[in-house]
Amino acid sequence: MDDLTGRVAAFGPFFEFGVHAAGTSPAPPWHGMDELLADPLSHVMLVRTRLAAASGREPTAVEVRVAASVAHLGLVARLVAPFLGAVALAGEPPSAGPLDIPPDIWWQPERGGAFPLSMSEDALSEDALSEDALSEDALSGDAGRPAGVVRLLEGPVQELSEAFARLRVSPLILRGNVASAVNGAATAITRAAPAQPAGRRALTIAVSLYEHPALRGAATVAPDGTSFRRRSCCLIYRAAPGTLCGDCILRPR
Repeated sequence: MDDLTGRVAAFGPFFEFGVHAAGTSPAPPWHGMDELLADPLSHVMLVRTRLAAASGREPTAVEVRVAASVAHLGLVARLVAPFLGAVALAGEPPSAGPLDIPPDIWWQPERGGAFPLSMSEDALSEDALSEDALSEDALSGDAGRPAGVVRLLEGPVQELSEAFARLRVSPLILRGNVASAVNGAATAITRAAPAQPAGRRALTIAVSLYEHPALRGAATVAPDGTSFRRRSCCLIYRAAPGTLCGDCILRPR
């Protein structure tokens, strides 16, 4: 497992994660994701304050739904990256049963950006280290959607989206955020390993995931995954005037 975490973390800060024993609850300052699902507004208000400070404004100048969308994108990106990274290295985590919240994923919300993340030792299988676990022939159709990542989309990520929908963030924006998180992780892997099979696998898996019902229609994507443009905006331009993400629909073609 230590080898897996190190190899995945090499892709960048958003891919780093710790591991805690199955069936245990990490001690503070760790928080269970169930707390976030029950009360997403507390975290959104922290993000709202940071967004306002970055542009020298008062928090009230940033709409709650804007901060909620930006917070949702950051959280989903942090969850998706380690899983896609592990799969790109040729495995298929997790190996046993669906991934649930809680207690499998814990986080430390005190920091912005790539906040600390910890997963149960059951969440990622050491079988993910097998270089033959994901053959090129297997990466087509439904077989191209590794079960571990799909369970992540249908479980924790879907639960996060439902929680943030309560803060008046539209389903289109939430789906776009998830698709953008997948693309961001795949792009980071290809940049970190441009001449390695992991980069090609990451793009191939990402393209297959865009056709999953949870993401279908959320973006315009080239068949090989090298071009991605979401069909919604995460709204960050409303918190940071003049700021547009690289995959934003508002950016000129």
